[in-house]
Amino acid sequence: MKNRWLKNVFGYVTVQLIGDGIERFVNRLIKDQVPLWNMKREDEHSITFQMSIQHIPFLKKAVRHHRLKIRFIEKKGLPFLYQKAKSYSGFFLSIFLAILLILLLSNMIWKIEIRGASPELQYKILKQLQGMGIRKGQLLLFVDDPQTIQRKITELNDEITWIGVKLKGTTYYFQVVEKERPEERELASPQHLIAKKEAVIVDYFIEKGQPVIKRNEYVKRGQILVSGVIGTEENKQSIAAEGKVWGKTWYKADVSVKLQSEWKVFTGERKTKKYLEFFHFKLPIWGVQPSHFDQSEIEQTKATIKFLKWTLPISFISETIYEVETVTKTYSYEEAKRLALQKARADLYHQLDEEITIESEKTLHEMKDNGTLKISILFEVIENIAKAQAIIQQN
Repeated sequence: MKNRWLKNVFGYVTVQLIGDGIERFVNRLIKDQVPLWNMKREDEHSITFQMSIQHIPFLKKAVRHHRLKIRFIEKKGLPFLYQKAKSYSGFFLSIFLAILLILLLSNMIWKIEIRGASPELQYKILKQLQGMGIRKGQLLLFVDDPQTIQRKITELNDEITWIGVKLKGTTYYFQVVEKERPEERELASPQHLIAKKEAVIVDYFIEKGQPVIKRNEYVKRGQILVSGVIGTEENKQSIAAEGKVWGKTWYKADVSVKLQSEWKVFTGERKTKKYLEFFHFKLPIWGVQPSHFDQSEIEQTKATIKFLKWTLPISFISETIYEVETVTKTYSYEEAKRLALQKARADLYHQLDEEITIESEKTLHEMKDNGTLKISILFEVIENIAKAQAIIQQN
């Protein structure tokens, strides 16, 4: 048997024959097509050779007719290793269970620490985390990654400005920054109220100060609306002017809308696949059949396996394949125009900081070019145009 690998797989023995008539015995084995190799004569009455364990029955059958003594000097190969390992099965099982237990404990949440939150908010966040499956004793393989947890907690709590999520070992650390709502303080320094843009005065409400404008008056940017200097010429006093001045302003918006649009929507069909990754090699363990979706989007989550403080090159990957289809929407000219106006209004509300009222809107220009409707719109808006300007005292 020239193939050493096969010899080790099937197992072989080194046999010593002692007695008379060794040549006749060996010739009978060869006649029975029993492979023998590494044959050596030690003296006149003994010889050694190697043979596969599957041919030992032929050896025992042939020796009945000869006065020879058989000794098995050496046994090698997987079958003998297996028999030897069986005698240590309890020891190996204990090692395996110990490693499995350490792996399990190393990939389990043991502590959740929340910093920077009030006791009420801390209790609320803990309840939300429990709803997401993040609790002590939960396996890390079955929870979201820190970025997803951060997004979900932020969306659920309006009183949070920012929250940091960090997984270190088997502990989750949450650093919370709550929104601060400082109390309004009276301005200590004197100030005027001036126009922050050109407008026509519509109305005003003055709490402190001397108004220097009238309704329907046109004002320029930087013009004083409410003076912080009050009193007579002989007895002047500088105060912090306060109030609101509503003016009529104008904004031009250029928007475009495609008359035919395409977008992808989910059909509701999906398929889940699970993989075990070893050194960037993926071993499928669930959902190995192809999805057969014409169009799809894949969402993947990856959880690494840890052993004590070390991260192993083994990961558990979950893939969700969603079926999508392309939907084409064709707008009529009037539908596209209404959509353009809605888009322009939304952009205007987003652009201006304070609350505004759109008084009127006028289409200045509209045209259709290469399947796209382009519109220019002039908005007439009512908004608070007053802003503070400090009064500089001169000696």
